[in-house]
Amino acid sequence: MARMHARKRGRSGSKRPVRKEVPEWVQYTPEQVEQLVVELAKKGYQSAQIGLILRDTYGIPDVKLITGKKISKIMKEHGLYPKVPEDLLNLMRRAVNLRKHLEQHPKDLHSKRGLQLIESKIRRLVKYYKSKGVLPADWRYTPETARLLVEQA
Repeated sequence: MARMHARKRGRSGSKRPVRKEVPEWVQYTPEQVEQLVVELAKKGYQSAQIGLILRDTYGIPDVKLITGKKISKIMKEHGLYPKVPEDLLNLMRRAVNLRKHLEQHPKDLHSKRGLQLIESKIRRLVKYYKSKGVLPADWRYTPETARLLVEQA
């Protein structure tokens, strides 16, 4: 598949093995895994970080395989999922950091171009989330709202 802002193909990566049942070496019950997800979410970790911690520290290969629910769904059920989706928040964090850099270095044209690309990705995601009803219809991206959201998170 091609990259979004480059005319080149991306590198292929390894794929997870397809599994239908929970491996017998996993020692955790679905309730325990769900409790671990809730604890880590309360500590402030994002869903991707929670998955990595569960894999590396607790030896849980796949939360959905064990519990039947994705990490983000577990977080939503317990009211721990952020109001702004994580991928959008991460892009806004990058844009805010790049704006700070450009205040210090206004002639950095490569970074200016990078900021344009990041903000176009943000606008594209906002349009998608508005159509899915995740964000309100009157929500708009501005650098100021991004800065405020990043400071809150």
